[in-house]
Amino acid sequence: MVERALADGDLTAAHAAVADLSVELLVDVLERLNKTDRAVLYRLLPKDQAMEVFEQLDPSLQSALVGGLQDDQVASIFADLEPDDRVELLDELPATVAAKLMRGLPYDERELTAAILGYRQGALGRRMSPEFVSLRLDMPVDRALAIVRSRLHDAETVYTLPVVDRNRILVGVVGLRELMGAPTDSVVGDIMNEPYFARATDDAEEAARRCAELKLLALIVVDSETRLVGILTVDDALGILESAESEDQARIGGTEPLRQPYLATPVGQLVRSRVVWLLVLAVGATLTVQVLEVFESTLEQAVTLALFVPLLIGTGGNTGNQAATTVTRALALDDVSPRDIGRVVVRESRVGLSLGVLLGTVAFVLASLVYDASVGAVIGLTLLTVCTLAATVGGVMPLAAKAIRADPAVFSNPFITTFVDATGLVVYFLIAKAVLGI
Repeated sequence: MVERALADGDLTAAHAAVADLSVELLVDVLERLNKTDRAVLYRLLPKDQAMEVFEQLDPSLQSALVGGLQDDQVASIFADLEPDDRVELLDELPATVAAKLMRGLPYDERELTAAILGYRQGALGRRMSPEFVSLRLDMPVDRALAIVRSRLHDAETVYTLPVVDRNRILVGVVGLRELMGAPTDSVVGDIMNEPYFARATDDAEEAARRCAELKLLALIVVDSETRLVGILTVDDALGILESAESEDQARIGGTEPLRQPYLATPVGQLVRSRVVWLLVLAVGATLTVQVLEVFESTLEQAVTLALFVPLLIGTGGNTGNQAATTVTRALALDDVSPRDIGRVVVRESRVGLSLGVLLGTVAFVLASLVYDASVGAVIGLTLLTVCTLAATVGGVMPLAAKAIRADPAVFSNPFITTFVDATGLVVYFLIAKAVLGI
């Protein structure tokens, strides 16, 4: 209904169609519109509602929307964003637009934003909020409560309160519940607890995972000298993990991750996200063709062998992908690390061997019944070998990627499939020549 109204140029009908929608539904509607219609509909929203909607959009969509709005509206929206959200948007904008928006910020907001921009991409400091409430070690509880009340509307959170000394060194943390329940004549140092914290230079994904695992409302962020510089709230941590999970799943599937919702992504961008991987895999698949050429005479002497090629390379690829996916997930959860490569090799080789025995036995029986025992032996032994090899390689590749600081997902399914296809055929034909004597 909204799309039809916008296509007809009926702005009154378009406004009426979204007038009673919640922020969440408005975000869903905007994500489904093209760039021009999105900007038109956004201008129809009341100012307060428009700001809430803008904050809920992905940074890439925010960037696209900025291009369709007037300069004064963009400047107002940009100034109202939280510093960490502002930095995410700046990363998506052209440098000239980003510089112009930064110049239009009030001095204090520009300083907060610049502090976050000073950290490298992917660092925790790039995703933290510098708007927090900190308390002094020797501060009376009643004074601390007064400070918290005065910051209720501009602080990122007041439920987790870092405690610092005179040099802003982090010494503890106190929760709002403990602060409110403490005697008013006591000091903050009497009720504070040992703090959980991370360095601003730490990897943002690892810090976010730690925040989630510890079930913290906020993770305190410090610099190299343990001075308080910011906080990472649990909602921001979950956003980082969701983004990382989407990226891993995309690369495991052989595509580049989309930086905005599917329906809002231009077709050209969808093509670019997939074509590079398809070209890489196509080049890799030439190895399979070359293997078939090398063993062409073997195929001519036993044409039946060609019938089982899809089964063998498919099973090998699936086995390797299963192992790679399992180990990649274990890496993300810190269950394993590159130093565990020996243990992973042993475990995955045992798993692959067990799978090979089961699948090879079934294949031997069926192939023997349909053809003969010699063909069954070739298929059974090949599955045994290929499953063991594929599981081992599939388990090792993500660890090797992590060791060289590459994305484990990139080294997973697409490359494993190509590798196992080629080596699986070599194993297949070598076993066939040995068993069948050809």
